[in-house]
Amino acid sequence: MTVVIGFEGSANKIGIGIIKDGEVLSNPRRTYITPPGQGFMPSDTAKHHRAVILTVLKEALEQAGLKPADIDCVAYTKGPGMGAPLVTVALVARTVAQLWGKPLLGVNHCIGHIEMGRLITQADNPTVLYVSGGNTQVIAYSERRYRIFGETIDIAVGNCLDRFARVIKISNDPSPGYNIEQMAKKGSQYVELPYTVKGMDVSFSGILSYIEVSGLLSCPTLMPPSLQETVFSMLVEITERAMAHCGSQEVLIVGGVGCNMRLQEMMGVMCEERGAKLFATDERFCIDNGAMIAQAGWEMFRSGQVTELEDSWITQRYRTDEVEVTWRD
Repeated sequence: MTVVIGFEGSANKIGIGIIKDGEVLSNPRRTYITPPGQGFMPSDTAKHHRAVILTVLKEALEQAGLKPADIDCVAYTKGPGMGAPLVTVALVARTVAQLWGKPLLGVNHCIGHIEMGRLITQADNPTVLYVSGGNTQVIAYSERRYRIFGETIDIAVGNCLDRFARVIKISNDPSPGYNIEQMAKKGSQYVELPYTVKGMDVSFSGILSYIEVSGLLSCPTLMPPSLQETVFSMLVEITERAMAHCGSQEVLIVGGVGCNMRLQEMMGVMCEERGAKLFATDERFCIDNGAMIAQAGWEMFRSGQVTELEDSWITQRYRTDEVEVTWRD
């Protein structure tokens, strides 16, 4: 049996999870929450992570019922993400690996989401829609790489939702996107907003600019349902196009925005019309967590990969398609 502990802290969540041969043994997490109207700064986020990371580590071991000697490998998020939080977590993971005498593995955050989604849903070879605060990509596996078929050309869909929430002072607890989703459920009127799909890529920044300059902010209750319907329609369109290109009959949604039930509903309608199947998870595994890093680390470690100490830096801009996927045929 192989047991891997994973450290995740690329944004405002700090999580540590333990995986044993496909079984999630523990997955505690903390979230840095700022006041309404404010985002999270890298330095403040890193300070939050430093304050709680050892407590979360203790919780992860206790919940799993394991001791350091039971761990086979220490995995951490190498990137992409915010610099200061990434460094904080990487330093702790490196220290733990040396203290425990365990091999170390730097994991791509995006691939952590994908491998966790594949584990939990048992999707075989899906077209992946990866949507979060920092990333928006449509991905498919081919020849030892996760190939990016389409992506945002400016800001991520989660960033779009978060920035809208800040403008209208929506609470950040538990997250801006979740609160927008709840507000959208109460709305029934749709306001047409810019719809920007360029080939396989999407653009979200113009939607925010349009809302701000058009005077629509004077009716903030109209915006959550309209914003959701517009940006999610764009995502469904490029996902369907990627499916057609790949001949795929599976879609897997991963990343924090993937928890949104309206996005899952819209994607499900498209899949049903194509005779395809939709796979998605809930907030335990969609939102950034340590178990997803442990699972990707488990796959990498079992295929013979290890990160040498001198190579255990972070990479803020670490693309999904830069990683050689040695654990899949």
